[in-house]
Amino acid sequence: MTRIRPFRPGDEPALADVCLLTADAGADATGVLADDDLWAEVFVLPYAARHPDLAFVVETDDGRVVGYTVAVPDTRAFEDWFATEWWPRHADRWPEPEVELTRQDGILRYAYGRRAGAESYGDAHPAHLHIDLLPEVQGQGWGRRLIDTVSDALRERGVSGLHLVSSADNAGALAFYDRLGFTRLPSHDGVQAFARTL
Repeated sequence: MTRIRPFRPGDEPALADVCLLTADAGADATGVLADDDLWAEVFVLPYAARHPDLAFVVETDDGRVVGYTVAVPDTRAFEDWFATEWWPRHADRWPEPEVELTRQDGILRYAYGRRAGAESYGDAHPAHLHIDLLPEVQGQGWGRRLIDTVSDALRERGVSGLHLVSSADNAGALAFYDRLGFTRLPSHDGVQAFARTL
């Protein structure tokens, strides 16, 4: 039976696969960048490394990971850690581009620019999350259950609010967060931020 379980060491390759297969506004991003590995190293693996206790996966009855959520309780602290400890070890593999000519350049410039306070969303809603589900388990309530699971874990830590950011092109995700009662926040071009009080 498909179920939600806590992340455990060894899940990282499966998280990376799910991330890649959903990274292009919910669609398969294989081949979109020059290096497919970049997606996970920016958007899922650092979260599981820093806060494995706030990572949960959807696992099928045959043991496949088909979705996940990862979260951090304090966005400011996480962004400082990302900038000073996580990302510098990738500098040789992915040098910072001087100009943005490709989509990969844009993601790299984002990664190099991450720092505490770069976004205002974390002021009133200090936690943030990422969530991805493969198409085979979408529309079955797993997304809601994942967000409820991680929200409960954040509440237990005394966290007061949660935010997330979605591609503005991902119509399904935008409608999903609206249905869950998230509030839309003023956002940059190309993305839509959402927040919810815990």
